[in-house]
Amino acid sequence: MTISTELYQPPIIAPSMLKCDFGDLNREIDRLTGAGSNWLHWDVMDGHFVPNLSYGAMVIQSVRARTKAFFDAHLMISDPEKYLDDYLKAGCDAITIHIEAVPEPTALLKRIRAAGRQAGLAINPGTAVTRIEPFLAECDLVLVMSVEPGFGGQKFKPEVLEKVRTLKSLVAPKTLLSIDGGIGASTISSAAEAGCQIFVAGSSIFDEPDYRVAIENLTRLATKAS
Repeated sequence: MTISTELYQPPIIAPSMLKCDFGDLNREIDRLTGAGSNWLHWDVMDGHFVPNLSYGAMVIQSVRARTKAFFDAHLMISDPEKYLDDYLKAGCDAITIHIEAVPEPTALLKRIRAAGRQAGLAINPGTAVTRIEPFLAECDLVLVMSVEPGFGGQKFKPEVLEKVRTLKSLVAPKTLLSIDGGIGASTISSAAEAGCQIFVAGSSIFDEPDYRVAIENLTRLATKAS
């Protein structure tokens, strides 16, 4: 599977579904897609790799038929290999695992790609780029965490942008760089300048009354900066 550059032309604003109203999930998806969002970011937490629990493959699968949007699953879980088939079956288009959970991720990244999906590798704020450098050739996207994983609403850590700049010089041109945590109107420009192409946004979309206005504003800022 190849990400269509026509449908998913950077900058990509990826609403973090962790912040949505799960009491009315179908309506939230309709609002987001109606606002022009064609990339949804699913934060999966297991209560072990990170302290909190969120949702699993069953929830994602339950709404897969609702939209043609790209489903980007971010697995903040200790044993992604054990549950990978569930997320493939759920219809996730990209599956990102953490280097901190899988120190030797080559086999798992290849397995994701062999299933025709995009393989992603995430790195936490305190982890050095050298930890993931040997595996970048197997990645379709690299996710840089700009907050500690597991909690929403945290303050953006600007020091991680140096990692983005380093990764930009290391990855293949087709590999997308994503950033997650504290992304909003005051931080997206600096992330775009550093080389990010996918911007995971939670509060800066879901706390706004008009999703379209919020997404368009973030897109405008990222486009201008990049």
